[in-house]
Amino acid sequence: MFTGLIETMGRVEALNKSGGVYELELKAGIKNFAEFIGQSISVSGACLTVTEILNEFNFRVQLMPESFNRTWFKDSLRPGVRLNLERALKLGGRLDGHLVLGHVDGVAVLRSLDNNKIAVFEPEDHNLLRGIVNKGSVAVDGVSLTVIEAGDKTFSLGLIPETLKNCTLGEIKAGSRVNIETDILGKFVERLLNFKDFKNNKNNFNLSLERLSELGYV
Repeated sequence: MFTGLIETMGRVEALNKSGGVYELELKAGIKNFAEFIGQSISVSGACLTVTEILNEFNFRVQLMPESFNRTWFKDSLRPGVRLNLERALKLGGRLDGHLVLGHVDGVAVLRSLDNNKIAVFEPEDHNLLRGIVNKGSVAVDGVSLTVIEAGDKTFSLGLIPETLKNCTLGEIKAGSRVNIETDILGKFVERLLNFKDFKNNKNNFNLSLERLSELGYV
């Protein structure tokens, strides 16, 4: 579990594939960022596991093909690319962003960024917009941000100078691709509302006036 508050930026040192698993060597921007083997780290929004600590700055993580193919990593990850890094939230720690799982839902493209730092993104899969609502939270390359407006094809965010200074979003431009994770609470609500009772072959939780009446609400 993460908060979407970036601790430092890292740089890709090497990317290799072995036995169907991708291995990524990263150099963190601060010393001893990777603390132990098996640690979870959000890498531009994707929760990855530390497999080896090479020195006080460098460490390795592994990616399953599902993570690699669902993110922009598939097309653009290479040595020299910078990434956002965040260590997992500790129990009892402050939650200053929002609850982020590090499970990327898909990729969005930056369509515009105006002088007021309002960014408009379009998900490559428009179905992702079901989990993005006005004034809700969304993780963009692992950064916790508040949605200004969610439309049928795009959503907009405000990027304050402090955010742009401390993460890779300060380097994006029109056409840049970012990893998106929608709010986990919205996913649970959608699942419950559309849950199908396979035994009786009907949607028990699909809300309608008839269903609300059955539940005693109307």
